[in-house]
Formats: sequence, C-alpha cells, structure tokens
Amino acid sequence: MPDDVWDLLPEQQRALRRADDAGFRAPMLATLSKDHPPGAGWVFERKLDGVRMIATRERGQSTRLWSRNQKPMDASYPEIVEALDEHGPARFVLDGEITAADGTFSSLQARMHLQDPNRARRTGVEVQAHLFDLLVLDDVDVTRLPQSTRHRILDAIVDAAAPLFRSPALEGDPSALLAEACAGGWEGLIAKRSEAPYVVGGRSRDWLKLKCVRDQEFVIGGWTDPSGSRRGLGALLVGYHASGVDGLRYAGKVGTGYDAATLTMLRDRLDPLATDECPFVDAPREKGQHWVRPEMVCAVGFGEWTTDGRLRHPRYQGLRLDKDPAEVVREQ
Repeated sequence: MPDDVWDLLPEQQRALRRADDAGFRAPMLATLSKDHPPGAGWVFERKLDGVRMIATRERGQSTRLWSRNQKPMDASYPEIVEALDEHGPARFVLDGEITAADGTFSSLQARMHLQDPNRARRTGVEVQAHLFDLLVLDDVDVTRLPQSTRHRILDAIVDAAAPLFRSPALEGDPSALLAEACAGGWEGLIAKRSEAPYVVGGRSRDWLKLKCVRDQEFVIGGWTDPSGSRRGLGALLVGYHASGVDGLRYAGKVGTGYDAATLTMLRDRLDPLATDECPFVDAPREKGQHWVRPEMVCAVGFGEWTTDGRLRHPRYQGLRLDKDPAEVVREQ
C-alpha cells in the first residue's frame, strides 16, 4: 500500500473510526432527481445497468460478494471474487456494481440466479465489477471521510485490472455531460456531492440519479394466460407500494420484452407463489388473470405514466432478486 494513502487533514483524521468487522454494510442509495444537474461541488459517474455489489473481506479469508439486500453472490461471479482476492487489500468493504461486459442487463440475467460457479462460467457471459466507493480499509471505517477523499484512497489501494474497473469521475459542464450520456444511450448519470460522507443503509440527496430513460422496479402481483403459440404467460401484472395503502397499487400489465426461455423461467417461479387473494388494492380486470404473493420484483422500461396511473408501453427488462419488494414505490 502506498505510504501516503492516509495523507489526511487533521479534521479528516478525527473522522476516522475503528472498524470492528469487515462484514456486510447496507449500501448508500441515490435519490431520483428531475432537477437541473447540480454544479460546483459535485462529481458525476455513469449510471450502470447491473446489480449492486457490496464486497467484503476479512484477513486470511476469501472475498464475499453481497447484493444490496444481503444475498450472497459469490457463486454467481467467481472471477470477481478471485480478482479481489488477488488485487484487493487484506481487509476491506467496497461498494460497486456488477455488469455484463456488453453493458446490458438482459445478458447479466443468465448469471445472476446461478449458485454453481462452474455453471456461471459456462454461460459465456463476461462480467465486470465497477468499484465506486470504500467503506472499510484495514481496521478503519472511512465512511465519515468526504467522497473525494474516499475516492482518492480507493484509487490507491485497488489495482484496477479486468474484471475490476474504477468508475471514473466525469468532468465538464453538468448539463452537457447529461446530454452526452443520453445521446450515447446511457441510462443516465449519478451525481455525488464531493464533501459528503457515506450514509450506510440510507437514501440521501448527496447522491442523485439523473436518468435518461424511464424505468423502475415493480412488484409482480400476477400474470395472465398466454394466447396463440405463446407459452408460459401472456403478461405480468405489476404494482408498487404507496404510503398509507395496505397492498399494491396496480401499475399495469407488461406483455413485451420476453423470449421463450424467459417466459418459461418466469412461469416456473410464479407457480409456487400462486394464491387466490389479489395483492392489488385496485384490482384489475384482465382476461385470464392469476394472482401471486407479492414476493418478486422486476425491472420495467416504459414510455410514461398515464393520467390514471398506468404504464404506457411497458417492457420487461429482467428480474431483480437483489431488491426487497417492500421497498418498491413509484419513483417521483
């Protein structure tokens, strides 16, 4: 480790705390923003289309990978475990995102549900780990340090060689950066306040999501029967939680974005959750509808919200096993 990695100002040294363990920490979450991109005092990173990763390692042990809701992911991405064992510090907690090398969430779906490292490798889907924050280094909790300082230390301690990458800070006019991101087909940008601490397990306005496309997670509450030559299901019936409502608000049916294998996989997962009780407070009336316990989350892209609170032109993007259904709300 470089000698100057702890080159801190006196007030920064006072912000350090002892880390009694290097285990899982719930990640800091960004807040969706439609405001003009912030300017001075902020840095920008690409919004990635993958799964959140908390990587942890105790001395003398192998790296562990966790989803944002603390589900183990080691078996799904063994090459990332091996890379962090080789190139990471002896003891750490890192925050990042795992993506498919081609940048698409649909490709990552082939690996994210697997619990056999050999099967994961045999999918042929190349994956990458994009590291963007540091929570623990050696015996020290660094979450109270400013964002810019944590980034400097992270750059110094991790040898970013494939499949490990550092999420680079983007420089330039914020509005121009967002316009370029959208023109380049990116999902958007993440804006981070340079002097902000890391809020474990909290959603903060010190991190902002600036989206180019409309998409979000929804809870699956049912499905409809397939028609014609289609197998598995016709559409997913999806909804979200709303304040003061005991149940899901219905958002619409999602009938596009599937291939044959996905339809079969979804039906296999939905059948064990089947129930006679509708999970929606505003029960839809769709032909051939079936209900399930609201325990699965999927990502959906869409054109816009209609005036009556339904999704226009929704398209299935994939399951999100890393998301807690209870946390799914309508993004504003």
